[in-house]
Amino acid sequence: MNRTIIITIFLLASLVLGIGFLWPKYQDLRVLQVDIEGKRKELQSREQYLSQLNQLSQELKKYEAPLSKIDSALPSDISLPSLFDFLQKASSQTGLVLEGVGQVSTEAFGENLDVKGHSISLSVSGSYSAFKNFLSVLEKNARLIEVESIGFSSPPAESPFSFGIRIKTHSY
Repeated sequence: MNRTIIITIFLLASLVLGIGFLWPKYQDLRVLQVDIEGKRKELQSREQYLSQLNQLSQELKKYEAPLSKIDSALPSDISLPSLFDFLQKASSQTGLVLEGVGQVSTEAFGENLDVKGHSISLSVSGSYSAFKNFLSVLEKNARLIEVESIGFSSPPAESPFSFGIRIKTHSY
């Protein structure tokens, strides 16, 4: 009888000690399982987000040509050399002579926008029809160019007209 009591006590003691040592490890295991499940959900959420970004990227690729036109209409910088080159070529192609380029002034386009307006004064000379063609070329250009003001002087006999133009272009 003593033997069964001692065996029962040892079994109960080993059971209590086993539970005492294993229970914290079991709790750690449960915490890790919860963390793993949380990370799994976070990973799934990120994969879904990346999938949506890929879909949007594919959607934007369909509109690459129109977006490049918008980018050329509103460039990230004014690029004065290329603008002056365009004005020189446009004036010579339409039969005008670009006599001079005035000062370039820059101003913010809006309070909350990063868009800047750049005003440029030009003086050209030539016939009235060539000037109309020049304005048409400016209007049809992919870059946003506004004509702010036009002035002209009447020439002496058989001399070309002199035109003063103030244009405005934008960049961000």
